[in-house]
Amino acid sequence: MHQPQNILLCCEQYPPSIGGVQEVMRQIAERLAAMGHQVTVATSQHPDRAFDVIRNGVRVVSFDISGNAVKGMTGDIGKYQKFLRESDFDAILIKAAQQWSFDACVNVLNDLRARKTFIPCGFSALHDPKYTEYYAEMPNWLKKFDALIFYSNTYHDIQFARQHGLDQLHVVPNGVDEREFFSDNVPAAGAGLGLPNDTMLLLTVGTLIIPKGHWEVIKAYRRAIIDRPSCLVINGNRPREFLLRKIVRSIRDAARGYLPLSITIKFFNMMATIGAQQKSIKLVDLERGQLVSLYREADLFVFGSHVEYSPLVLFESAAAGTPFISNDVGNAKEIADWTGLGTVVCGETRVEMDVVAVDDTLLARQLENACNSLTKIPMDEMFQRFTDSGLTWAQIATKYWVIMKGSSVA
Repeated sequence: MHQPQNILLCCEQYPPSIGGVQEVMRQIAERLAAMGHQVTVATSQHPDRAFDVIRNGVRVVSFDISGNAVKGMTGDIGKYQKFLRESDFDAILIKAAQQWSFDACVNVLNDLRARKTFIPCGFSALHDPKYTEYYAEMPNWLKKFDALIFYSNTYHDIQFARQHGLDQLHVVPNGVDEREFFSDNVPAAGAGLGLPNDTMLLLTVGTLIIPKGHWEVIKAYRRAIIDRPSCLVINGNRPREFLLRKIVRSIRDAARGYLPLSITIKFFNMMATIGAQQKSIKLVDLERGQLVSLYREADLFVFGSHVEYSPLVLFESAAAGTPFISNDVGNAKEIADWTGLGTVVCGETRVEMDVVAVDDTLLARQLENACNSLTKIPMDEMFQRFTDSGLTWAQIATKYWVIMKGSSVA
């Protein structure tokens, strides 16, 4: 039996906030707590969460801090640094550069006795000129950590670490919650969508912002020639933002040719009806259980995001036995190889911004090809694939703890 440890996880956002970072850290935190450890998460405040609260066995401490070292940080940074120094943690795990919970702690790391582990999370601004000085200092910061965890063996964050002679590098891919995806106890979602049984269901998932590529997926869907009735379901939540910021963003997006997604969808559906096309689009924001069910019911998952590191939605689609088509973003190619259920479409990479623009014409052709040769994989087969590859959170959390306490994983 292991000795329970006092563990701190640091991240910019944590549930009830929604996103990939939040889900990864929730899985790790709650599973470490279930192992018997005392787990604390330091994160940004959230209007639906108290400042210091126990959530599913995990203590969540919120700080009124925002920003990063390049754009500027606001809030009580001193309070956060004092918390780090005085809490006497045995192990600390920090997720992602370019955000305050990392940037505000790098200068106090040497004051902490804890073993320190860092997940770089892609270094998305590595090639951005505004971050030149930041990344010039990064090797010195990384040397302060006892271990570095990467989601990819080929992405430029691990290449950066190798180029600077850093060791203690560990590749631990993301994965899925085996309790969600490999269980028969999942609520039905399809009936609530009002679709005929013969409708081909295409699914995409992501926050309703331009970088998630929903507009390009719609363009590709419009271009694609599909021989049977079909429906594209877009599941996503709108970002929390003040009204003025929302107005400014909407004006800026419109100037770039991106009308509000709701208007874009209404226009698509109207034109499809006029043209007697058997296509439609639905915009939803389902509860988690219903979304997992929808992953299972979908015939094809389509992902057009411009900026990613290791998108969870691709793992989740594959775990549901649903083949995916993805823009060549983040480590989508590796995920396709690991799961054996994906096709990746090459896009145009804008190196200075680490953005991969979607080629909606190529995406449309892949949609056509996929829709004519759909193959769903049974749940028991996907469970075997994922467990053999170590892609369940039960396995992943164990690997994290092995690394955090100073051992190595196979």
